[in-house]
Formats: sequence, C-alpha cells, structure tokens
Amino acid sequence: MAIYAIGDIQGCYDDLLRLLEHIKFDDQVDQLWFTGDLVNRGPKSLETLRFVKSLHNSAITVLGNHDLHLIATSFEQRKPRKKDTLSPVLQADDSDELLYWLRHQPLFHYNDDFCLLHAGLPPQWGFAKTKKMALKAEAVLQGDKHLKFFRVMYGNKPHKWTAYIHGMDKIRFIVNCFTRMRYCKINGYLDFKHNNAPGTQPSHLMPWFTVPKRKSSEMKIIFGHWSTLGYYQGHNCFAIDTGCLWGGQLTAIKLGEKVQRISIDCEGI
Repeated sequence: MAIYAIGDIQGCYDDLLRLLEHIKFDDQVDQLWFTGDLVNRGPKSLETLRFVKSLHNSAITVLGNHDLHLIATSFEQRKPRKKDTLSPVLQADDSDELLYWLRHQPLFHYNDDFCLLHAGLPPQWGFAKTKKMALKAEAVLQGDKHLKFFRVMYGNKPHKWTAYIHGMDKIRFIVNCFTRMRYCKINGYLDFKHNNAPGTQPSHLMPWFTVPKRKSSEMKIIFGHWSTLGYYQGHNCFAIDTGCLWGGQLTAIKLGEKVQRISIDCEGI
C-alpha cells in the first residue's frame, strides 16, 4: 500500500487524472490524502468532488477555505465571488449529496507518522491540542449549529489564541488557523493581509512553521494553501500547493521514511 498526499486541486480535474496516471494510483491498494481546496477557480469542481467522493476509503481530504466557501454559498450565507466557478456544483442534481459529504470531511487527519491540514497551526498548539480543536470545530460544521457558524464564518478576528475565546469566535479562530493562515507574529498573532512568498513580508511577520518553539514542531505536517510558497520541505513540514491552478505544477508526495516528490506541469486557467 502506498499513501500519496496531493496539493490543492481547485477544480483542475484533468490535471489530477494525469497525475494519478503518472503515479500509477491503484484505488484497491493505495490511498490519497488531499490538502483541501478541491474546488473553485478551476474548470471542473463538480467532476473533482464526484471523483474524490467515489474513492470512498481510498481518499481522505481535509477542508480548505474554498471548500468552506462553497458550502457557505450553498446555504446562501455568502454571495458568489466574480472568480468563483461553483455554479455547476450548486446546480447539479447530486448537489445536496456532494455538499453533505464535503461538510462532513475533517479539518485535520493523521496517522502514526504524518499529519495533514490545509493551512497552518498557531504556535501554542501541540498535537493533543490540535486534535482537540479540530474535533471541536468539526462538531459544529457537521452538527445542527452549522448554519449559525456559516453566518459568522467570514472574519479575521480573533487574531490570537487565548483561553478566553468562546462560542462562535472560538470556532472561527480554529477554522481560520486550519484553512487560512500563512503568516503570524512570534507570539502567534495571525495575519491575513500577506500571502506572497516568504522574504516579501514585513519584518514582524514569519511563516507559521518557522515560529521558534512552536509546540507542533515535532509533528510531520503536510499542508497546501500557499501557492506562492511552492514546494517546501523544512521545519518538519511539507508544503505541496505548487500552483496547478496558475499554470504551475500539481504535486504529490509519496509518504514513507523517505518522502518522494512527484509533480506534473499544468496549463492553469
């Protein structure tokens, strides 16, 4: 059995199929881990959702910010953006089934060796805290309070983790960490204004995975979300969003004692 982690698809279904053919993926014995953002901006979000769902236990995906945006839009808690390509999903005969399935995907996945999430973690969270916070937010997303959350999901505050955050503010912070963060201050204060490659940000900001003494430093973390960062391996992290949507590459890594990178070139949108 081989496990392959794959970076953000964002509706680039044809590129995904080419990558799977390249790695000779066998859904009877292999497993795929997706970093989230299965949908949006690319041309075939509907086909991507149907395909990943059809793989059942042979595929695991965590939720990304574009996935959550699709769900919020479906509940009319957010208007579509100009660059969204979500209409085929929302208008499909199996839309309700697909969106129910998507809403019940996790924010965090792990095995004995690797952890998978879409964006990042605040420096105050170790493995146990990360699991606990993911489960707390997933319970809301998958439970009877999901509409209440989607009404207040969009927002950048609270900026920093403290024991005094409660209610939907706490859930928003958790979801923002797992699905949106890139940079933060050394004390964990989140920044959502800057999304360019490291080295271009203001001096008081640093990539979340470089914060000194972060409590997740012993976790082997695979994440996507940051296409301008590109492929990165360091600080016990593997960043694998290599900008397929923008004409970069679609990247898979084969998990094992020695991680192997496999990429294909993409045309983009």
